[in-house]
Amino acid sequence: MTKYFIYCRKSSEDEERQVLSIEAQLTELREFAKQQNLFVVKEYYESKTAKEPGREVFNEMLGEIEKGTAQGILAWNPDRLARNSVDGGRVIYLVDTGKITTLKFPTFWFEPTPQGKFMLSVAFGQAKYYTDNLRENILRGIRQKIRRGELSAKAPLGYFNEPRLRTIEPDRKTFGKVKECLGAFATGQFTLTGIQRKMFFVGLVGKTGKPLALASISHILDNPFYYGHFRYRGEVHAGSHKPMITKKLFDKIQEALVANGKPRKKRGPKNFQFLGFATCGECGYAITAERKIKRSGRVYHYYHCTFKSRTQKCSQTRFLREEELAKQVQTMCQKVSLPDEWRDKYIARLESEQTESRQSSGLFVQNLKNDISAIAARLERLTDAYLAEALELGEYLERKNALMSEKKTLEEKLTDFERKGNHWLELMRNWILEANQAENLIKAENLSGMKDFLMDIGSNRRIAAGILAGEFGKPWHFLAEMPLHARGSAARGLHSSSNQIGWTGRESDPRHPHCK
Repeated sequence: MTKYFIYCRKSSEDEERQVLSIEAQLTELREFAKQQNLFVVKEYYESKTAKEPGREVFNEMLGEIEKGTAQGILAWNPDRLARNSVDGGRVIYLVDTGKITTLKFPTFWFEPTPQGKFMLSVAFGQAKYYTDNLRENILRGIRQKIRRGELSAKAPLGYFNEPRLRTIEPDRKTFGKVKECLGAFATGQFTLTGIQRKMFFVGLVGKTGKPLALASISHILDNPFYYGHFRYRGEVHAGSHKPMITKKLFDKIQEALVANGKPRKKRGPKNFQFLGFATCGECGYAITAERKIKRSGRVYHYYHCTFKSRTQKCSQTRFLREEELAKQVQTMCQKVSLPDEWRDKYIARLESEQTESRQSSGLFVQNLKNDISAIAARLERLTDAYLAEALELGEYLERKNALMSEKKTLEEKLTDFERKGNHWLELMRNWILEANQAENLIKAENLSGMKDFLMDIGSNRRIAAGILAGEFGKPWHFLAEMPLHARGSAARGLHSSSNQIGWTGRESDPRHPHCK
């Protein structure tokens, strides 16, 4: 008597549909075997695609057939057995060698004759053709969606897949939370573990309700989808979805990811007033702080170099007391504070700059548009070179992704300028007013306010031989926000005045009221 194996397979990704389909196949095949008086010795079933060889259960069943455990297979349709040439050829070979004497299908006729084997090979070929054609149709649809700027993948955190429109839309519940966390990480004050705790605190958790894995958080921070682009197979494309952040903020996140991305040990609060304020003037590494308790019980805070340089030996062994550093911070604020007389002069200068800036704005916008068009042309030439096989895939992706990033930066500058116009003038006006109010911080002995003020208006803060130095109080420090075409005249106009009152924080002038 011929012995049969029942084989059922389902390749759907939906677990429930898989189980139901296999159960339906088993029910139908058992009924068919009963009607045909077939002797079934074992049932095999699995949920795996047959478009590629390598199915464990299928290979196990054929192995048992080669041993002679059974001589026939009962399946719903030939495409359940194979959708690739390797598995299909293996089944036909077992028929040729007599290991398989019969195949039974409720939906297909087969006999181990030349005609029957030919029809079976045609059925396997049709199944493979269906799979290949379906794959091409899917890839064509994906390519078309990419051209429209749509990502064919699961939406990242903060977004959701719209099933009706098949687009990715902002998730009202998490969009604002993710945006808040991205902005917080861009400040450079969070490590990966720190932002993990913040995300958990605002309700951004994994499927199990636990904090997101650090690898997932790192992927979120590095995902260009949040500023309007997306990656597909390593290649960056422009998206049509609503961006969560700007490209400028994304670049800051990447800088913070390099600087603070590694998890660190949790430290308790030390209440160091100037921690993270300056770097070592010799080796450039961070200035750290430590607490010392004297026998009298008094607590002192000292600042010194971290001595982490491996390439050079730092000689800055002097410890700077917090009280002494506070005096230097106060003196620096005294130097860069702006008296009422100079405040009025700077405001008047800004008024004249506003008139001049209006005349050159059109040229600035046109230059930006020309730069964007030039990058678009370079992208087209790069694609042509890749299609002509003049570039390897890795080199093509590297160059294209860099150009896409540069193009997005310029587009944001253009959009920002068209929206804000001469917004830099307002920033400068606010800076002048803040510098004018610095005297109030000094009078109130507000160390925290003075530190924040110097961090806002200055750069390159460093300590060497116990002396604080840096480029503090330059009035053109905020000109990074203004258009390129207006920086030159504004900087020249303000520089002529600032040099008279010691804006660098290192020089003083007896004409300045605070330097007498």
